[in-house]
Amino acid sequence: MPKVVPVSYKILTRVFQADGFQFVRQKRSNLIFTKPGVAPPLVIPMYERIPVFVIKNSLRTGRMSRERYFELLEKV
Repeated sequence: MPKVVPVSYKILTRVFQADGFQFVRQKRSNLIFTKPGVAPPLVIPMYERIPVFVIKNSLRTGRMSRERYFELLEKV
């Protein structure tokens, strides 16, 4: 299994959108996404490089496995 490395917020949003998340709104420099059956909403900061701990927390919040993350990351 590859290591989780920092990525751009644009790439991370594409990964979550490919998994079915919908963009709902933007609050300052945070993008908010929702998906039916997943609560609370997913918040992605608009950083050029999102730190690994934020990516891991987003995966946990979005109920996405590491395997699914890397699968979608290759397609984006």
